[in-house]
Amino acid sequence: MIFQNYVVGRLQANCYVVGDEQTQDVMIVDPGDNGAELVEQLKQNNWNVTWVLVTHAHLDHSGAVFDILSNFPKAIFAMHELDYPLIGQQAPSASTWYGHEVSVPRAPDRYLVHGEKIQIGNLTEYEILFTPGHTPGHICIYGHSQVFTGDVLFQGSIGRSDFPGSNSEQLMNSIKEHLMTLPPDTVVHSGHGLETTIGNEIQFNPFLKSL
Repeated sequence: MIFQNYVVGRLQANCYVVGDEQTQDVMIVDPGDNGAELVEQLKQNNWNVTWVLVTHAHLDHSGAVFDILSNFPKAIFAMHELDYPLIGQQAPSASTWYGHEVSVPRAPDRYLVHGEKIQIGNLTEYEILFTPGHTPGHICIYGHSQVFTGDVLFQGSIGRSDFPGSNSEQLMNSIKEHLMTLPPDTVVHSGHGLETTIGNEIQFNPFLKSL
């Protein structure tokens, strides 16, 4: 399996490339910044970007989607329909906190829903989990004993719920219903920071003790 993590932008967000070694088809999860550098890496590795998935709209996770799609126009851009409009709402203020202007990507080719399955090359399917709370349309991506949790669950912490559109009750319900129920050895690839496992977070994450 192809797996690569790139830490991008001033907010040090994790961008993941996952794919099939046989076909060289890959999905890129949360291309949040450093678009030119990401494109260069993708081309140097001769990877065929078939999916561009965004866990949520915040620019540190979506800000380089335009650059990726401009260079890989046949890729399927997918995210939840509740979050896509938020990219355009944030873009005008990007220079002040994100560090530079952001071009809003085209409308998604596919709006993702809970339980939907996607496939990359010959890899068995990844499942979409609807996990609102940090944002209204946040999703996680689960498959191959790994879950990409965006800004819902981190090593030793959880996502913020004090942004416009956030909801702390929804966030905790999402974690309890859709993440804590995954196998304990599931590797958690978060939107920021180091990887962990579901089992470790259930045992040691102080924010999950009441769940």
